[in-house]
Amino acid sequence: MKNWIEINEKEENEIWDKIYNDLKFKPSVHPNEWPSLQISAPYIKYDVSDIYKDNKYEELYKDLEEKMENIFVECTKENEYVLALDWQHRCYYFNPRIESIRDEFGEWPVPIFPNGDYYFFIQKEFKWGFLGHPWEKSISIFGEELIQSIEQKKPKLLKKIVDKNF
Repeated sequence: MKNWIEINEKEENEIWDKIYNDLKFKPSVHPNEWPSLQISAPYIKYDVSDIYKDNKYEELYKDLEEKMENIFVECTKENEYVLALDWQHRCYYFNPRIESIRDEFGEWPVPIFPNGDYYFFIQKEFKWGFLGHPWEKSISIFGEELIQSIEQKKPKLLKKIVDKNF
């Protein structure tokens, strides 16, 4: 069983249509046009710009990836895949219970940290999601189950709350 399965183009288009419609996704590099997403409660949004300070990128990235992988396992069933979406690039179904393949930079096919593009990890029925905004340098979490799991096993990077609605 693979842990990263490419989503076919038709399904991918349907998923992005849902994101544009349901989350009111408006990608933009311009701060006056943010927020780029409108998420229903419960949600919490973190400023993750500290990853670039004090030469902590590798440490904070690794901690975020490891903890989120465990949190995704906790929030999914045995053979459940989540959507792993990379805006304007290939998207995947991702099973966090299977050891992950890595690219030449040691990252997952869709990285956990938004270091140049929007990266989203969303439960297939949109019950919860982990949404990375590269230019705002933020990560938004929605869904009670995911929020509670993150609060119990919080990655070091997720400490500066900029918005929340419970």
